[in-house]
Amino acid sequence: MLLFCVIFALSALLTGLIRRYALANQVLDIPNQRSSHSVPTPRGGGLAIVLGFGAADLWLFATAQLGAERFAMLAAALPVAGIGFLDDHGGVAARWRFAIHLLAAAIAVGLMQGLPPLLIPAPFDAMFGLRVVDPGWLGYPLAILFLVWALNLFNFMDGIDGIAASEAIFVGLALAGYLLYLDSSLFALAANLAAASAGFLCWNWPKAKIFMGDVGSGFVGLVLGLLILLAAQQAAVLLYCGLILFGLFVVDASYTLAYRACSGQQWYAAHCSHTYQHAAKRYGHLPVLCACWAINLGWLLPCSAWAFLQPSHALVALAAAYLPLLYLAFRFQAGRNGFVAS
Repeated sequence: MLLFCVIFALSALLTGLIRRYALANQVLDIPNQRSSHSVPTPRGGGLAIVLGFGAADLWLFATAQLGAERFAMLAAALPVAGIGFLDDHGGVAARWRFAIHLLAAAIAVGLMQGLPPLLIPAPFDAMFGLRVVDPGWLGYPLAILFLVWALNLFNFMDGIDGIAASEAIFVGLALAGYLLYLDSSLFALAANLAAASAGFLCWNWPKAKIFMGDVGSGFVGLVLGLLILLAAQQAAVLLYCGLILFGLFVVDASYTLAYRACSGQQWYAAHCSHTYQHAAKRYGHLPVLCACWAINLGWLLPCSAWAFLQPSHALVALAAAYLPLLYLAFRFQAGRNGFVAS
């Protein structure tokens, strides 16, 4: 608890200092036709999350509460923060960002030795038909794909005040709750990521005084993906729990990307057509952020607890969690520029 409070305070202090640096050096997010904000705002505040979480990792490693292998896995996320920092300061070609993302994910997965055992459908088995299967060599590319996708989810979804930091706090604390009696070092890592994100959120709550930027969003997305996979090594059902907790970002980003690709749009081009962006234009940032918290706490957390307590129901819980989110994406016509549901 003490470490949580220290990391929270450190992150909040660092965010304030980074904001001063960004203002002095004109590291600003300038509004354009795709923006969800209307005034130039400092960016790159996610560096405080990187530094705060990194400080916690060093402390855990130095006090033998975190093993060298896990420490190295988390360190693999630092190049992602580095390329994001450069991008926040002037732009980096997409191919170089993707190359660093892929390399970081591959290093982490190599140290992790692929995916943990998976709960997969087995229709002719009892108890809703799930069995534990070792994915073998196939687990390596699947795990890399998962981490790169988790990383980009945060990049895609970090578009209105407070949403990315709130998601990191929610998923981090929920994972910490599940890991409390399973793995003390993973519990500490998840809680400390939430603490660092909460310190940043003090400055990013609507109206935001600073944005997270790519330095933070990519790093946080990769670390959360890693934590979900590491948690699944302790209990296979936690992969489903993690996917459920992450549902708000997974469904919105996936639906939007799929719609844009299927409708012939340049799916890889910058846009502002996510569900949450359409909703923010209609209702404002704060009401949408509060709605996200309500969905997370009132729907996704109970669905993940259902899967955790009844692993044989994990697929049903995942479907139940995602279906209302898919409806919201359809209702707000995610993927269509310039349209908001009435």
